Amino acid sequence: MASQIITIIGVLLGAITSFIATTLAERAKFRQGMATRWDERKLDTYVEYVACVKEASRAAWRVIEARERGEDPAEALVEMETLEARRSVLFEGLVLLAEDTAASAAAHANERLWALLRCAREPAATPAARRTELGPALIEALNTLHRAARSDLAINRPSLSGR
Repeated sequence: MASQIITIIGVLLGAITSFIATTLAERAKFRQGMATRWDERKLDTYVEYVACVKEASRAAWRVIEARERGEDPAEALVEMETLEARRSVLFEGLVLLAEDTAASAAAHANERLWALLRCAREPAATPAARRTELGPALIEALNTLHRAARSDLAINRPSLSGR
C-alpha cells in the first residue's frame, strides 16, 4: 500500500511539474510573439514616417526650384501640403509606438522639415544663404532618428566608419 501511495505521489508530482513547465513555456512563447509583432509594427511605422518626410522635403525643393525658375509652383505646393498632412498622421503613430529617444528624434526631424516647408511657402522669409543649410540639417535629423530607431528595435549595426 505504501509503495502505491509513493507511486501516485510521483505521478502527481510529474503531472504538476509538466503542467507548470508547459504553462511557462507557452507564456514565454506568447510574450516573444507579441514582442515580435510590435517590433514589426514599429519598423513599418519608422519606414513610413521617414519615407514621408523625405517625399515632403523633395516636394518642398520642387516648389523652391519652380519659383527660382519663374514657374508656377502650385502643383508642387499641393503635393507638399498633402505629404505634410500624411506626415502628421504618421508621426502620431510613431509617438505611440516608439521609445522616447526615437520620438524626440522624430520631433526634431519635424522641426527641420517645417523650416524647409516654411521656406517653400514663404520664400522671402528665408534668405538664400540660410536656404542651403536646410537640406543638411534635415538629413542630420533623419540620421539621428535612424540611430534612435535602430536602438529601439535592438538592431546592432557595425559602424560604417570602422571599414
